[in-house]
Amino acid sequence: MVRFDSNILLEENQNQNSKTFISALVTIKYLHVAGAKVILISSWSTKTNSNLDSLDSVSAYISSLLKLKVLPMKLCHEYELTRLEESQETHTPSIYLLENLSQFKEDIANNSRFSQELSSGVDIFINDAFFQSHKTLASTVGVTSFCYASVAGFQFEEGLSQLKKAFETKENPYIAMVGGGNLIEKAAAINHLVSRSNGLIFVGNIAFQIMHALGFSVPNKYLEVGAFKEAIQIIKSANSRNIPIFFPKDFWCMNDQFKNPKLVSGHCIPEGWTPFGLGPNSLEEITTLLSKSKKIVWIGPVKFGLSNQDSYGTSILAKVIGKLSEENCDVTVIGNMACKALMEESMVSSNFNIIENASVVWEFLKGRKLPGLMALDRGYPYSIDWHTIYADPDRPLFVDIGSGNGMFLFGMATKRKDMNFLGLEMNGKLVKRCLETCHLSGLKNGYFIETNATSTFGLIVSCYPGKLVFASIQCPNPDFNRPEHRWKMVQRSLIEAILHLLSYDGKVFLQSDIEGVALRMKEEFLKYGNGKFIIDHQEEWLKENPFGVKSDWEKHVLDNGSPMYRLMLSKSLRE
Repeated sequence: MVRFDSNILLEENQNQNSKTFISALVTIKYLHVAGAKVILISSWSTKTNSNLDSLDSVSAYISSLLKLKVLPMKLCHEYELTRLEESQETHTPSIYLLENLSQFKEDIANNSRFSQELSSGVDIFINDAFFQSHKTLASTVGVTSFCYASVAGFQFEEGLSQLKKAFETKENPYIAMVGGGNLIEKAAAINHLVSRSNGLIFVGNIAFQIMHALGFSVPNKYLEVGAFKEAIQIIKSANSRNIPIFFPKDFWCMNDQFKNPKLVSGHCIPEGWTPFGLGPNSLEEITTLLSKSKKIVWIGPVKFGLSNQDSYGTSILAKVIGKLSEENCDVTVIGNMACKALMEESMVSSNFNIIENASVVWEFLKGRKLPGLMALDRGYPYSIDWHTIYADPDRPLFVDIGSGNGMFLFGMATKRKDMNFLGLEMNGKLVKRCLETCHLSGLKNGYFIETNATSTFGLIVSCYPGKLVFASIQCPNPDFNRPEHRWKMVQRSLIEAILHLLSYDGKVFLQSDIEGVALRMKEEFLKYGNGKFIIDHQEEWLKENPFGVKSDWEKHVLDNGSPMYRLMLSKSLRE
């Protein structure tokens, strides 16, 4: 199932030569060629493309883009996918388009039941809508809890690459030009820009908040409630780094009683006059500042008060920035209005980085995690130098999945010097603490990696020089308020990776203080072990810890007089 971005794939005047558009098509074609049955999902409206007013028209349009047949498919009233109309005899890969998700409020609400039914029958979820990743939707976040694997598509990867490129600061001077308003919502993001750039230019309503904080007279109707404190902080931060802040020195203004516009000083806008554009002095000063730059980020429209975007000022700035890009200035333009103006006024060169959706960028600059990104499986892209980590990397390996504070692994590494021990843990702070302990103690047969083992176990352990002889999962954290996440650690992908890499006669140790969790782990390993995992004991649960080393949680549970539910599995030699 591919969640595509309708603003990219369906937009009426989309630049079909852009990397973003091409990568969106490549994702679908790649899957089709690979033999996958593909279900496309998204939400759209006639605002995106006035010609696309029905499921049939959208499927026909995507068919024309792909040069492949795309079949429309509806959800029934129970939110279940209708049967795919293919005979069982044919194995020809097909592409389906699910009906418009904007009709279902459950998508915006990230409804668990809707997510589960939406992903019914789906093995792999591919998020190819990076510029929607700041939203928590059932179609981008919720479905990941119910799919075998959740990965990024080529458009998602391209969007993420654009975002990273936009705020790399290799080139100086680096100037950020910020338009639009709503300073309170954007204050954290602007403070980030202050900390990284060599100067800021404000060309929207935020400029009025900065001017007010500097003591200039600004009509009350242009001031945002509560923005004064945030503006003061931005000014202080800029002063501490000794970087300039520019705001307009003059404006073109209009008045209902006069036909002709009037040029007024930015320091004193007369009562009854409404600014609608940048004045000549302002444009000259901005042009001079930009001309000295090696990197420019322009985010937000040149817009003041309640007026429309300043078309003249925007046009001048677009031409200036377009010319600078031809002189090898690194330019990023963010937001629909700014991007549209730039593409109308200048030829977009390879030095341009165009990001039309500003919302995801603002969230990124605020330092917030993007839900659509965080919901995907994490890869482990780093090469591991096992010879540096372990004194002897050929020793048998014991992997503890979800190693927590490392108490169990440290105890085992001290007791069994003939083995190497590896802890895989998602909590970065715990991993950092464990690695510091390894360093201080001089431990050379124990190590910890921050990762999501559910999706990276195979990538990490497959490159280990020795044999994997033991894997353990102890007390995975059940969240009973979110049942769809309750068993997320022990998924088919993890079990199959362990089965594939575990040596014959290798063992898997499972335990939990909650019987239901232990039972579910047992059932999942036996189900996805393809008959290769056998229980290593007669009794239902092991009474004693077979290693004589307890994890911190196990010790806590036993000290409180509660039981532990333990299970040992062996990998069978039989085929």
